[in-house]
Amino acid sequence: MVFREANISDISQMQIVRNSVKENQLSSPDVVKDKDYEIYLTDNGKGWVCEIENEIVGFAIVDLVENNVWALFVKPEFEDQGIGKQLHNQMLNWYFKQTKNPVWLGTAPGTRAAQFYRFSGWEEIGTHGKEIKFQMTSENWQNL
Repeated sequence: MVFREANISDISQMQIVRNSVKENQLSSPDVVKDKDYEIYLTDNGKGWVCEIENEIVGFAIVDLVENNVWALFVKPEFEDQGIGKQLHNQMLNWYFKQTKNPVWLGTAPGTRAAQFYRFSGWEEIGTHGKEIKFQMTSENWQNL
């Protein structure tokens, strides 16, 4: 397993990961364009990938402009191996070195993702559309 910073050449494999998930599926694979990834990786924030034998099996992207987690996904066949947790930790360590602003994310209720974020110390602060809105503060992250 190799964890590294994501770059533009990773976008096509990141799209494959994003479209492979069983929960929090996109309504259409065309909803999130390659250009969206490019903006978040170059202008708005930063991303990380996990590779196994040169295949991207998970990725995370955080947005410094909107102070939110734009993406954290792992291919279903690679779940429960600590990949999501390591991507999550790298992302938040970097984020809180850049800013002390709280970071938020939304995820569907009743999902493994919602359980993951609760277990990882995120605080449920309401809703964002039909999703649960979670928040992590710099202080809470430092205390975990």
